[in-house]
Amino acid sequence: MTTRQRQGRTLTEDVYRDLRQRILHGELASGARLHLGDLAESNNVSLGVVREAVTRLASEGLVHATPQSGFRVPTLSAEHLADLTWARCQIEGLTVGESVRHGDTDWEAGLVAAHHVLSVTPPLTSDGVNPEWMNAHRRFHTALAAGCPNATLLDVRQRLFDEAELYRHWSARASGSKRNIAAEHSDLLAAALNRDPDRTSELLREHVRHTARLAGGSTRG
Repeated sequence: MTTRQRQGRTLTEDVYRDLRQRILHGELASGARLHLGDLAESNNVSLGVVREAVTRLASEGLVHATPQSGFRVPTLSAEHLADLTWARCQIEGLTVGESVRHGDTDWEAGLVAAHHVLSVTPPLTSDGVNPEWMNAHRRFHTALAAGCPNATLLDVRQRLFDEAELYRHWSARASGSKRNIAAEHSDLLAAALNRDPDRTSELLREHVRHTARLAGGSTRG
């Protein structure tokens, strides 16, 4: 057995990154079962490494664990997307509003920096959605909410955001010229820096609904 060449800090991180990319790119189909033994063999790592990586993906909503079936890629549906979108609009809208009310100058600086990185990162490459843009997008929305002083709200917001990642990936591939997402992010930044919590929350909710519509779902609320 040869030693796996490490790209991340640990073998677990390598396997996590590989599986995450395969799920987001559709190489592992919606509802597909993950055979941990096969994954361990193909990645030349121990079963424990694979289980730790898959458990991390499950915490992000990119893998579902069931008592009888083990781990599976989430089964996506319009109904689930509608429920998830409604929940995100409620929680993220509230969290962002509190962030704008309570964020300090360090929060403002972090938000401006995160937006700059997002604005100069192309969303698409010749191979599809740019993973660097997805990372920058995640950091911007995390920075937008970071001024909220309620740790429980922040935790729930993050879990819902992670659960929407696969739908978000499909939305980015489908958007094309139908959406000026850069303008949406700029408007969010401006409203937040203007310290307008109601406007920021409403823009955020419409931003989330727009993503859901492009991913093929309906929205409510």
